[in-house]
Order: sequence, then C-alpha cells, then structure tokens
Amino acid sequence: MLSKFVSAQPMNFKLKGLKGPWIKFGLLFLLVLIGIRIGGGLLRGRSSQTEFLTESVEQKTVPIYITANGTVNPVRSINLSPKSSGLVETLLVEEGNRVAKGQVIAIMDDANLQGELVQMQGQLAQQEANLDRLVAGERSEDIASAEAALAEAIANLQELQNGNRTEDIAQASARLEQAQATLQQREATWSRYQELYTAGAISQEELEQKRTDRDVARAQVNETQEALTLQTTGTRPEQIRQAEARVEQQRQTLTALRTGSRVEDIDQAQGQIQAAQGTLQTVQTRIQDTQVTAPFDGVISQIYAEIGSFVSPSTSGGGGIDASSSSILMLSSSRNQVWVNLPESKIANIQLGQPVTFKADAFPGETFRGEVEHIASQAAVSQNVTSFEVKVAIDEQSAEQLKIGMNVEAQFEVGNLEQALLVPNAAVVKRTDGEGVNVLKRDGEPQIQPIQTGVTSGSQTEIVEGLDGDEQVLISPPPEQRRSGGFAFPPRPTE
Repeated sequence: MLSKFVSAQPMNFKLKGLKGPWIKFGLLFLLVLIGIRIGGGLLRGRSSQTEFLTESVEQKTVPIYITANGTVNPVRSINLSPKSSGLVETLLVEEGNRVAKGQVIAIMDDANLQGELVQMQGQLAQQEANLDRLVAGERSEDIASAEAALAEAIANLQELQNGNRTEDIAQASARLEQAQATLQQREATWSRYQELYTAGAISQEELEQKRTDRDVARAQVNETQEALTLQTTGTRPEQIRQAEARVEQQRQTLTALRTGSRVEDIDQAQGQIQAAQGTLQTVQTRIQDTQVTAPFDGVISQIYAEIGSFVSPSTSGGGGIDASSSSILMLSSSRNQVWVNLPESKIANIQLGQPVTFKADAFPGETFRGEVEHIASQAAVSQNVTSFEVKVAIDEQSAEQLKIGMNVEAQFEVGNLEQALLVPNAAVVKRTDGEGVNVLKRDGEPQIQPIQTGVTSGSQTEIVEGLDGDEQVLISPPPEQRRSGGFAFPPRPTE
C-alpha cells in the first residue's frame, strides 16, 4: 500500500525548476510525514488500552443478607373508648403524654348513675331492716295487742251464740215507740206549716226545713223497727260463722307472734338482701366504668374526642374513619418494632433472635440494629403474592430516634458465602439473553465472558459460573460496546 502511495506522488506534482537532489529530498520528506501519521495512529490504537479501568476477581467469604422494606410500628396500639355510650366530662391527657397502666385518662358523665346508686342503697337498707326484724322476733306490745283482739273476737262470738236477751228486746221496743212519737209530732208540725205558707206567713225555706225534720223522723222509725225485728228473730247462722272465722284468724296471728319468724321467711329476706346487693354492685361498677383507664404503659398517639363529645364503645384496634365518633383516643405502647413482609421463598432463612440491621430514610448514613422477635404463623396473600410478616425488636438506642411510621430498609443476616468469586457490581453487563463481564486478555484486549451470577453482597456480585478467579474485569464496557449499545456472546464451539 505504501509503495502504491509513493509511486503515485510524481503524477500529482509538477515541480518547475527542481531537478536531481531536490526531487529526491522532496520524496524523502513525504515518506517521513506518511510514516509519522501511520505510526501515530498505531500508537494511539495501542495506548487506548490504558483507558480501561479494571479490577481483579476477588475470592473471599462474605455474609449473605436478605433485604426488605418495612415500617416502624408500636408493639401494641388500640383505640380507647368507654364501656357505655355517653358524654366526655373530663379529659386528663394530651397527645404525646406517657401514661402508666391503670392511670385514669378520661371521665364520662355519670349524673344518671348517681341517682340509681342512691335508689339502690335505699332498697338495700330496707331489706336489711326487714331481716333484722324477722331475726329479732316480734315485740311484747304486738303480742299483747294480738291477745286483746282475740279476746274481743271470742266475746263477740259468744254473744252471737247466746242469742238476744229480753232486756235488749225491751230496749229496742222502747226506742221504736219513741221514734214513732217523734214522727207523729213532726208530721203535725209539717201540716201546720203548710197552712202558714199558704197564708204567706212563712217562707219557702222554713217550710222545707220542717219537711226535712219529718223525713228524718220517718227514717229513724224504720231503723228502730228493723233493730227490733233482729232482736226478736235472733242471730243468723252466717253471722256466727263469720264471728268464728275472726276468732280463728286472731288466734293464728297470736300464735305466729309468740312462735317467732319462720326459717323460710328469714331465708327469703336474706335472698332479697343479696338481690339488692347485686343490683347496687352493678350500678357501682357502671359508675367505676365511667373512668377510662390505660390498659398498659404507653404514649397517647392521637386524641379523637373533646370535652362534651358523645362517644360509643368501640372494638377496633387502630385508627379509622369512625374513630372520632367511637373512641376517645389512641394509645400506643412505648416500645416500637419494625414490621417487614418477606416472600414465602425467604421465610425459611429467618429465625427468632436473628440479628437485623436496618437504615431509615430519615437518618441517611446511620445504621440501626435489632433482632427478630416474631414470625407470623400464617401467610398473607396480596395481589397473588404470598408473604409472611416478620416483626423486629429495636434496641433501646435505636428506639430513641426511630418514630412510628418511618420507612426503613432491613437486612437479615442469614449466613456466609464461603470462598466466593466476587466482581464489582458495575462489571456485570446484563442483556435479555444472559449476563457477562468484560475480561482483559493477555494481549490487553477486552473479551466478553458469559457468566452466571449468584447473590449480591454490598457492592459486589457472586460469580457462580464463567470465571476461574485470576481474571481482570473491566469496570466499564469498552467503546465498541458503548457505541453498539451492548454485546454479543461468542458462538458456542461446534462438536
């Protein structure tokens, strides 16, 4: 090629006045320039090898990690609400306050319950007084009164049984005659007053008064006539039976007073006292339940209700849309955890007590530590992905910085990879049909080498197949791969 170039030069130059040595000198100068240009190109081609950034394949034992995203959550969190619906009368805490188990944090209105309490206390006192009376027995005054009533009933019965005396009949006849005389007198007066009224001597009122007097006298005659008839006829059998019943009733009353209270009556009174005590205790418990207390040590993370708000009992375990109407506040435990969902394929590598490190977006560059505290016994399926929830306990130093709701990246140390071949992550070139690395050959030229990768540990990737361990790999692809946008694997040897 060079000879062709040189032989062609005299055809392109017309040198007037130059002969002999000048022509030879000019040709030599052109040859020198062409040689410098070609040699410079070759030197530049060889010097491009110095632009390759390489790193040796490393063989060492590295820890294996499982990485997953998670969030900081309290170990326990509940919405606190009263046991009965009502109005919030007093609120004793604010958001961020720490409370102890059993501490009163809110008080509900109990005005209606206080009225029921007084009523139940009165009923219990009444039942207790009744029992005391039954146990102590009847008073002597009550017994004496019962004895007198029995004696009176017996005397009345005897009188009815003996019949009416002659003296009684005579007295009844005399009363009848007297009543009849009075009636005759008043009828005469009535007749005389009628004449006077007709003559205009008296008023209508005076006439009516005399007629009333006559009617009263006539009624007295009828009454005394009936009394005389009863005295003459004698006592009827039904009257005697009624008197006998009264005597028996009074006798039983007296016997009961002398005997004292029956065991059955005392037992019944004691049962009534127990019932009253139970009702009173129920009211007292309801009053006590108006004081909402903390079920465990924790922090007030959110308040939903204010004084005067109407709230109802709630069974939910966390905040929600209806929390403001069914709860007073949210209480979270003082201790937090990191909650992570791990795929089913990785859960077998997780054990209780296993150390975990994690990083938080809020604290770049800082590393926190903990250990596995809980592994869910049942998987959860979301969008056709099966996973298990793992809860990581946070050490005390980390817990002071991490807040509820922070996002973290957790790393679970699951073992070591013994004597693994490692290359920088940047050296691995990926395509849809495989992965490879650019290996520097003995002549200084790069060559793509297909590989099979394993785990990634920090900034390095494990090479399972494709390298021997003594190679130099390129950190960045050569220029031809950059221009072509990738690489092609060398064809497999034919058998």
